[in-house]
Amino acid sequence: MSIFQTVPAARCTRRTLLASTLAVGLFPLITNAGSEVVENANNERWQLLRKSLFPNRVISDDAAAIIELDTPGRAADAAVVPIAFRTRFVQTPDSYIKKVYLVIDRNPSPLGATFTFTPESGRAEIETRVRIEEYTHVRAIAEMNDGRLFMSTRFVKASGGCSAPAGKDLQSALANAGRMKLRVEGDVVLGQPVLAQLSISHPNVSGLAIDQVSRLAPPPHYVRSIEVAYAGSPVMSADVDFTISENPNVRFYFVPKAAGQLTVNVVDSNDAKFEKSLAVAPGPRADA
Repeated sequence: MSIFQTVPAARCTRRTLLASTLAVGLFPLITNAGSEVVENANNERWQLLRKSLFPNRVISDDAAAIIELDTPGRAADAAVVPIAFRTRFVQTPDSYIKKVYLVIDRNPSPLGATFTFTPESGRAEIETRVRIEEYTHVRAIAEMNDGRLFMSTRFVKASGGCSAPAGKDLQSALANAGRMKLRVEGDVVLGQPVLAQLSISHPNVSGLAIDQVSRLAPPPHYVRSIEVAYAGSPVMSADVDFTISENPNVRFYFVPKAAGQLTVNVVDSNDAKFEKSLAVAPGPRADA
């Protein structure tokens, strides 16, 4: 079942640079259109982000044949916003999407995730859930193996997601941190992209939410990297931060060419390491 149907301080030097650069106070142009809020997609904040992330590189907005970003127009819960990017072709050694950058213009950490793919990914597609702090443009920027960049953009109305309190007791959540569930969807057909789902128990503390009892903000503590391999070959990796919602949930593809092990390695911002594996063979779905 798709996550779209079930929803009721970073270490990266580039992210640190972005955060300090954005602190100069450049904000997007926002105007009222009736009772709605309309943001200029080419706003100053995005221009600053673009200059920092992709200096002197051309980004095509004509991305329909490459990648499509799927988000709600208005989020039911800003702390758990379902989001997906979908691609229009199967990954091959000659032509594939190498990276997808997830940028949320007005979030405290605008570069929320960088996903790296290989031809073994089958399809460079991800479904997950994110936090959104203010009404903002969300962007999925695909980098092809030949260096070309394509961008799909959506405007999402949501607020307060990064500073929202945890969904449950923090100590209980920390006690269960690192527990994972891994499964494949549908039958496994060798040589064809197979959809997998990874669920990670982790509070993904943003450091921005005030505890209602102590009136203090717990320090940031979140999943910062995910690496997926099949039969020893890299499939997908993700450099992420607290932008990803509490208890990260990620759906991705891989291509099994023979029976083997699907392996996931996770590292959080406190350097805790977690691992999960699943035996995959042709036939009905498997879970672990």
